[in-house]
Amino acid sequence: MKAEHPLRAVPVSFFAIVLGLSGLGSAWRIASAIWGLPRYIGEGVLALASVVWLVLLISYVYKWLKARSDAVAELGHATLCCFVGLVGVSTMLVGGAALPYSRSFAMVLFGAGASYTVAFAVWRMGSLDMGGRDPSANTAILYLPAVAGSFVAATVAGALGHADWGQYAFGAGLFSWLAIESVLLHRLYTAPAMAPPLRPTMGIQLAPPAVGTMAYLSITSGPPGLFAHALLGYAVLQALVLIRLLPWIREQPFGVSYWAFGFGVTALAIAPLLMIQRGDSGPVLLLAPPLFVAANVIIALLAVGTVRYWLRAERLPAPTPLRIECDAVAPPGSD
Repeated sequence: MKAEHPLRAVPVSFFAIVLGLSGLGSAWRIASAIWGLPRYIGEGVLALASVVWLVLLISYVYKWLKARSDAVAELGHATLCCFVGLVGVSTMLVGGAALPYSRSFAMVLFGAGASYTVAFAVWRMGSLDMGGRDPSANTAILYLPAVAGSFVAATVAGALGHADWGQYAFGAGLFSWLAIESVLLHRLYTAPAMAPPLRPTMGIQLAPPAVGTMAYLSITSGPPGLFAHALLGYAVLQALVLIRLLPWIREQPFGVSYWAFGFGVTALAIAPLLMIQRGDSGPVLLLAPPLFVAANVIIALLAVGTVRYWLRAERLPAPTPLRIECDAVAPPGSD
């Protein structure tokens, strides 16, 4: 039997690694300005994130060119499909990382990533609105297309000097988050317990308030006010709930799916740093150091765990490891 090409075997969910690395690099970039930490650490992590993004982007394009049935299966999967939105989100983050070196290149990446994100979010939300979905497939992954995409668009737009556009993106992300969270909480509170393979996706639950805080601070000016503090407070609450759930989540052995925690924990570290940078004081001065240390420890654990996971594995994970049926609405181009 002909061996499977390694690029074909890379699941689109691996783009979550780029989000975690980009978040950590951005945290170091801000911390170096505030606390005088070595700048090269953050820039090195952001460079690594960019390399991982490029490799994954090539692999995803290869999958569509050489293994289209696998790509279509991912796109039509009830849960994995939402990870497809991370292609655009990660592209915007890499654009933000490139901003200090080339504004033109950053703008190109942001434009491409934002356009992709909007198109995919509209398509995916439209598919969900048609119904016919198994409620057991409703997990925090649903946040990725519209919520994560919109908040990251707002963040990078603000960094590029287009806070006006970022405010529209923030609104799209905020109200999408509130609507989707009600659906997810109803599923968690009333439906049977989530299957172990899906439990690491609970890490995404931290991302909306944490990334939302980061986005809001990126499109506003002056000392952070009540709304920014409220968003950060809810993010801290979500972090504490996830700590309480860790024994339950860890019933699923470690896999790359645990990178679902990456972007949320790094955004939670970035938010108080941005507040300090904007002249805030009080609780954020106490929160910032431990949250920054925690983000570094968690990303380091995820990175080491991923390397050990790959060294143990005989091959990369299959593209559709979760045993959940595809949505009733098939993606474009499927038979």
